[in-house]
Amino acid sequence: MTPRFQRERLIILAALLIPVLLISAEVLLIDTGPKIASSPSGEYTSFTVNGKTYKFTYVATNSTELAKGLMGRKVTSSTFELFVFPNAGFYTFWMYGMNASLDIMWLYTVGGSNTGTFVYIVHDVPPCAISIDCAYYESNSSANYVIEAQAGFAAAHGITAGTPVTLN
Repeated sequence: MTPRFQRERLIILAALLIPVLLISAEVLLIDTGPKIASSPSGEYTSFTVNGKTYKFTYVATNSTELAKGLMGRKVTSSTFELFVFPNAGFYTFWMYGMNASLDIMWLYTVGGSNTGTFVYIVHDVPPCAISIDCAYYESNSSANYVIEAQAGFAAAHGITAGTPVTLN
């Protein structure tokens, strides 16, 4: 092997291993106990939009769960994850380690209420296998929750920015 080929190989290996090591270290070092829910209970199990109710498969309420999201999990038409943030803000998502494309839907509720509106939606976000090539997605409006669903869910169910939603 030529020195140039060896150097390129090491760079690719580092690009693949560093994110895995960082995520592993975060899982081991971050306290997974305390919830950081923005709702009084933080225990939502479903959401209702346009007259239909959908059950959350996962609810992320602490640092480890928020960082992991649906990474490495099988996503089907009935897979939904709710991300609960401590307060309204601009939260960024990426698709590193995902197995499927997703719709990412940011929503805002007032003062810990369980009702609100979708404020921003990114449709059909593709997975990303190499961390240095991953795009980042952020709402253009403040949100205190995010729901991830299989790509196509928002369009198929008439969900747009401004659509009311209730967390149950």
